[in-house]
Amino acid sequence: MTIQDLIGDYSISGSNQEESSAISYKGTLSLSLDINNRIVAVWLINDTQKQKGTGFFKDNILVINFSYKGDDHKTYKGVAVYRCITKDVLEGFWSEKHGNPLYLGSENCLRMKTSEPLN
Repeated sequence: MTIQDLIGDYSISGSNQEESSAISYKGTLSLSLDINNRIVAVWLINDTQKQKGTGFFKDNILVINFSYKGDDHKTYKGVAVYRCITKDVLEGFWSEKHGNPLYLGSENCLRMKTSEPLN
């Protein structure tokens, strides 16, 4: 698998950095490449919270450093790590700098298929 194989849009579901592993959010993750062939990631969580990050890919592992502005207008930062099962399925975990250090968040990503009209 190459970094180019990962480019596209994914539907995501995940759990926050807390004791419960129940799904606590859904959204989308869009992956693209910058001029240096590094990953550029944009998440939209629960249709309201935008997060962004940059990262790298090696040995089917994708690592993204991310940040976002919270409701309190503070900037939060963290890192997400995904195991790329296939180019369409990513399984990951994440941690924020000021999150609960006893737990990791989790996130699963499934590529959204595009519907192209048939001619």
